[in-house]
Amino acid sequence: MEALVGQDFAPGTLERYKTSLKHTQEFITWKYKVSDIDITQIDHGFVSDYDFWLRSIRKCANNTAVKYLKNFKKIIRLCMAHGWITKDPFLGYKAKIKAVERPYLTKDEIQMIYEKEFTSDRLNQVRDIFLFSCYTGLAYVDVKQLSKSNINIGVDGDQWIFTHRQKTDTSTRVPLLPLAQEMVLKYENHPQCVNSDVLFPVLSNQKMNSYLKEIASVCGINKDLTFHIARHTFATTVTLSNGVPIESVSKMLGHTNIKTTQHYAKILDKKVSDDMAVLRDRLKTK
Repeated sequence: MEALVGQDFAPGTLERYKTSLKHTQEFITWKYKVSDIDITQIDHGFVSDYDFWLRSIRKCANNTAVKYLKNFKKIIRLCMAHGWITKDPFLGYKAKIKAVERPYLTKDEIQMIYEKEFTSDRLNQVRDIFLFSCYTGLAYVDVKQLSKSNINIGVDGDQWIFTHRQKTDTSTRVPLLPLAQEMVLKYENHPQCVNSDVLFPVLSNQKMNSYLKEIASVCGINKDLTFHIARHTFATTVTLSNGVPIESVSKMLGHTNIKTTQHYAKILDKKVSDDMAVLRDRLKTK
């Protein structure tokens, strides 16, 4: 996997598997008091105990535990494909990902952040890049890698972002909304952007998230603001709640499965209300 990073795998995927390996080694030491065991010893009991260890000793939340077991299951499948294991130890094991409440910003909160003038240039800079993501739906790593060459003329004659999502290596094309265009123009002559041929002077993800918490505090927004919330905001407040069909939202987010988009995109009460109002009017005329 390490040799294929950048081709078949994203760096984050490799890190996730390295962490999974570390957890598996720690579990074996805890359970069997040895550093390694034979593959043929891996049975249903091993899987159940590993699940218990992740939740109790490692204090993993349900979805985190399920993801680690999912990574482990992929390795087990490889073992079975090679004939090293004949019986599937995951047979009868069921664990489900629980739906998580995904926070997003409302229209008023976006406006509040947009209009706020911060005393620190760094905060203003982080705010601008975050807002760009709110209006394009691009993830942190994809915004960080953008250059002027990613902006091209789309089918409608307007400016679009043409890029590839690093996570899934899928093609993403997003029309540039006026606020996103405003942010691009604001930084076109920024020294870091000119010297490094990037669209924005993006800080590390850790620093961005740290500054975003400060921004939320200054604006009186009682939410744990992270850069990823911009993507949720694009899916809900910016697109879906304004009548953009979920298929279009899914394509712009670069999702390979519309079910993934449904996790991001809450069908807001206001949207349901607007849709039903249209139906009510139609029924009246009939």
